[in-house]
Amino acid sequence: MQWIAKYGSVVVTGYEAGSTDGMNEKGLVANLLYLAEADFGKPDKKRPLLSISTWTQYVLDNYATVAEAVDTLRAEPFQILAPSLPDGTEGTLHLSISDATGDSAIFEYINGRLTIHHGKQYTVMTNSPIYEKQLALNEYWKTIGGMVFLPGTNRASDRFVRASFLLEAISKKPDPHYIKGVPEHSFTYQAVAGVLSLQRAVSVPLGLTTPDQPNISSTIWRTVSDQKNLVYYFDSATRPNTFWVSLSKLDLKPGAPIKKLVIENGEVFSGDVSSEFKVAKPFLFLPAKAD
Repeated sequence: MQWIAKYGSVVVTGYEAGSTDGMNEKGLVANLLYLAEADFGKPDKKRPLLSISTWTQYVLDNYATVAEAVDTLRAEPFQILAPSLPDGTEGTLHLSISDATGDSAIFEYINGRLTIHHGKQYTVMTNSPIYEKQLALNEYWKTIGGMVFLPGTNRASDRFVRASFLLEAISKKPDPHYIKGVPEHSFTYQAVAGVLSLQRAVSVPLGLTTPDQPNISSTIWRTVSDQKNLVYYFDSATRPNTFWVSLSKLDLKPGAPIKKLVIENGEVFSGDVSSEFKVAKPFLFLPAKAD
């Protein structure tokens, strides 16, 4: 498939080969995660083909809201091809999207067919098992209560439960215990800090991996998206620094050059890095073959 992007975006790329997370200029956010059960079906050469490495970018380039994306994608206008990733693991992934209204959706291909969970009630996604089973497991743990006991392993289903409980527990209004220490005494910054603290609490520590299960591995980075103010935060697990990008400070006009910020060699950034991006050649997507 080929297309011209309707919207500019800031993305995180994996292996310099595909977009894994990002936010576009309309506040639509997309996140791609491992799902061992994913099955995209046998390639059908009669249908347009989209490499899984471009799935996230296609959504960010073409849609402003979750509802718009769901309305179009539920018709399955393309077939996803999922070649192995550069490290040899299978490209079994699922996609979550959200927008500035609080709407969200999760897209999973199971047994070759697309399943969509759409609605504001879907606020957490991790990895395996499939989303329907994650929801069922979470309902069980709700009957026990998060202040009584929470499952604590590095399994995605346990992290799903912990994240779901903590997301409901963190403050939804200015907290008098912390707001004085928040920049500008702003609830927006408090909310970002709260979500980031939640992500850190459910992350898998560096060095803790399950080699035969790539969906159970160390957390390498965390992102937080302020979808109303269009600020994208990046928190690397290998550095003590958090940095962010203000989309309002970027040139996202049609024809503007692609720019990137490289952190693969231990580079350290902190604070607003909107002016640090350098012009770069477009990164190459993973090859996808239909045979």
